[in-house]
Amino acid sequence: MSFRGPLAVTLALLLAPAPALASAELARSKNCVACHHPERKMIGPSWNAIAVRHADDQAAVRTLGEKLVAGGSGAWGPMPMPPQAVSQAEAEALVAWILTQR
Repeated sequence: MSFRGPLAVTLALLLAPAPALASAELARSKNCVACHHPERKMIGPSWNAIAVRHADDQAAVRTLGEKLVAGGSGAWGPMPMPPQAVSQAEAEALVAWILTQR
């Protein structure tokens, strides 16, 4: 049996892998809140400060996503951020969400 038209599109959308959707819930589940707060600096910068700094950076989702996966240091002071246990897709979804937190 072959499906065509709107039914085929609906089935394709239902069967496609779900993208990593970011939200405060995902940030909590990945323990981002242990070091970051929406509005004030903790161990790491606030999400608001990150969003403001990278507001005009078209490559921010990719580059900051890579930093989440690999870890980094020096961008916000001497405290390093260790590599996080997230996939690249989850990292980029988290960054995209963080960049809306202004």
